[in-house]
Amino acid sequence: MRYAIKRAYDQPAETDGYRALVDRVWPRGKNKADLALDAWARELAPSSTLCKWFGHDPARWAGFCERYRRELSSPEQYQRMLELLKEAGRHKTLTLVYGARDERHNQAVVLRNALEDLALKRGK
Repeated sequence: MRYAIKRAYDQPAETDGYRALVDRVWPRGKNKADLALDAWARELAPSSTLCKWFGHDPARWAGFCERYRRELSSPEQYQRMLELLKEAGRHKTLTLVYGARDERHNQAVVLRNALEDLALKRGK
């Protein structure tokens, strides 16, 4: 399976495969049809507290990654990631959709890495 990330404000494409929104809040100005989602995995989004602390400040990126990975390691989050992988498994690609402007410093980047690690671990 291939993992991709894409802004909610970018046009959906056939090659996106299974599209899951990974934000806690719905992207402004977008409706359900605009996003062409298969799932809204809001439970996998970083906590509100963590988002407020991060504030999309690239200087806090390393700390955000560490804290978000810690959140994702909880039993509930781990189980939700497994469910997401299982659902997306029928497609060649799992696209994590996010609303942030910064394409390099957002939760979808961290979540993609966590899902890749989980898939590797389960494949062994």
